[in-house]
Amino acid sequence: MTTSGDTSFPSRLTKIDELTRGDHTFLEAGDECLFFGDYSARKGFSHSATNQLILNFKKPVRFRGTASWRYKALAINAAANAFTRNLGAALSQLTLVPVPPSKLKTDPEYDDRVMDMLRAIRAPAGVNPDVRELIRQTHPMAAAHESANRPPPGDWESVYAIDETLVQNEPTWIGIVDDLLVTGCRFRAMSNVLKRRFPAARITGLFLARRVPEAIDFSEFFTDLDQ
Repeated sequence: MTTSGDTSFPSRLTKIDELTRGDHTFLEAGDECLFFGDYSARKGFSHSATNQLILNFKKPVRFRGTASWRYKALAINAAANAFTRNLGAALSQLTLVPVPPSKLKTDPEYDDRVMDMLRAIRAPAGVNPDVRELIRQTHPMAAAHESANRPPPGDWESVYAIDETLVQNEPTWIGIVDDLLVTGCRFRAMSNVLKRRFPAARITGLFLARRVPEAIDFSEFFTDLDQ
């Protein structure tokens, strides 16, 4: 499946189902995950509106102060608006928890984009969004695109810890928020850590996009037949 030709970022959340769950290695049958758009790796900005938003959203902090930095800010605002429209009244029940960046806060490349997006969500009148960095990362990890071997969920779990200063009001419904669902590795690690601490809480993954499998060009298998 591809989003090529899309001209606008999807406006509604879609639930991962039995047809799409297998595209994400570490998702389990009981996991509840929702996303907006389909992201196609290595296709660039022009492939789809989702690709454009994700690539701008992930723009590294080294571009801060350049002319292109404004596109990151626009992507963050667009993402916040999408969640604002879709979550609505559910914001009175949800505790939104960002997946921490792979870098620590002391690292000059630390990118707080997901938290920036959550801060920009506008709740209905009378509702104060419950946004908490319940999970803190204790050691730096290489970002997925920086490593040939993706760390398994257990490696991420080992560097995730509950921030006990933020648990005075125990959450009953936790939204784990990240920009892109690929293998589901970090969602799995976050979910495992949160379930151990809050066993009665409902947990939902909320993503801007999911990476779709690359299409296979079957024509290459028939090249010899055409000659």
